[in-house]
Amino acid sequence: MLFNSYIFIFIFLPITFVIHYLIGKHEKHGHTLSHSWLILASLFFYGYWNFSYLSIIISSIIINFLITHYLISKPHAKIKKPLFLLGLSFNLGLLGYFKYKNFFMENMNLLLNSDFHFTHVLLPLGISFFTLQQIAYLVDVYEGLVKKTPFHKYALFVCFFPQLIAGPIVHYKEVMPQFDDDKNHRFNIKNINLGIFVFILGLAKKVLLADTFAIWANAGFNHTDTFHFFQAWGTSLSYTMQLYFDFSGYSDMAIGLGLLFNIKLPKNFDSPFLARNIIDFWTKWHITLSQFITTYIFTPLLKAMPKFTFTNSMISIFITMCIAGLWHGAAWTFVLYGALHGVIIIINHIMKKRKIKLPKFWAIFITFQFINIVFTIFRAEKLETAFNIFKGMFGLTYFKIPKGLISEELILKSGAIIGPHMNNDQNLNLIFIIVSLYIVFKLKNSMQLMQEFKPQTKTALFMSFIFVLCLFGLNRVSDFIYFNF
Repeated sequence: MLFNSYIFIFIFLPITFVIHYLIGKHEKHGHTLSHSWLILASLFFYGYWNFSYLSIIISSIIINFLITHYLISKPHAKIKKPLFLLGLSFNLGLLGYFKYKNFFMENMNLLLNSDFHFTHVLLPLGISFFTLQQIAYLVDVYEGLVKKTPFHKYALFVCFFPQLIAGPIVHYKEVMPQFDDDKNHRFNIKNINLGIFVFILGLAKKVLLADTFAIWANAGFNHTDTFHFFQAWGTSLSYTMQLYFDFSGYSDMAIGLGLLFNIKLPKNFDSPFLARNIIDFWTKWHITLSQFITTYIFTPLLKAMPKFTFTNSMISIFITMCIAGLWHGAAWTFVLYGALHGVIIIINHIMKKRKIKLPKFWAIFITFQFINIVFTIFRAEKLETAFNIFKGMFGLTYFKIPKGLISEELILKSGAIIGPHMNNDQNLNLIFIIVSLYIVFKLKNSMQLMQEFKPQTKTALFMSFIFVLCLFGLNRVSDFIYFNF
């Protein structure tokens, strides 16, 4: 089930919302009943795509709970670490089998020049996110940061539907105290107004912007052989904006849905295109994933080094970013995506060490151009596709300037080719790119708007108008991009 669908907005969400608060009024067993209801609703939400996925997530929850429950019970020191490693191996094995088996077997056949036949495994939705969240919980338990937890609370922590499929990745101590708070089981009009407001903001980003950019991005990436300069840039920027508004929209909707149930989920997106370097970018883009990568991959890698030095730190960063790239998808394009980020982060650290600082405008401009380039690799199914677009972007193919864009005399003097007039679709694409760049670089982001939000009649009327516009776009239902990871 998708947030941007009629069945979610008009059937699933209202029913889940109403029953949650009706049950929560029960004085004696309200918490347990409302928790159980949210678990059932969340599992229905997850299984709506494919009922067979339920066995995977339920098995994962049960096995992880049993392992962590025993760890919390303070077993003998000799078996504590083996038990922790068992839990870690189970989670990584589950993720490895479903996400990387196909990739591994295909590369084995290529490397050995063989033809091993194997059954292709379908990637269950959200497995990367609910697995990472349980790994974080496992580590917290091992380090003694979590006390004994009832099964229903653990299950709710893992499968709460607003953040189940694509994050944010949360820690137990961040959200479960909120579920246990008595006042959060009561109807809170302030949180509900704010939740609806930010949910509609996210819905608008997804339906009106991301899904519109998807039309141009998909058309471009499916026809890359004859791209000239403007077509190549139009395609790459369309995908960059699609990904930005798709993930930003999802993050807004997740936070908004959490507020409807009086749960404040962590911020996951904070104007990342305003970053002055790639280090800064990763503190603003998918914030909870960046925190997970830093805490559970980079830090252990660095500690495993013979000693702490700048060089060892940079090596750890590069390895970490390659892993982060591979986490996004089982393909060499994702490994390259991560490796390029690793290289630029190292360059940023070297610049910082040598106190080299670019002016604000150029720092943001160069960072954005790099992000746009690596997002092209991120989107391409083959490296050849990305390189074909790069050829057009950097003028390595023929440089065709649409007729009427500038003076024909200037075009001829430059040695470029005069192309036909831009059609209506190309004009609309250009307008959307310009408007979106203005939104991204000049307007306040959702988190800032949430802080300033006041429930006023004019705000309600405007958001209602935006919501109605979105409803007309729900007939072209599309998955969120991060559902594929």
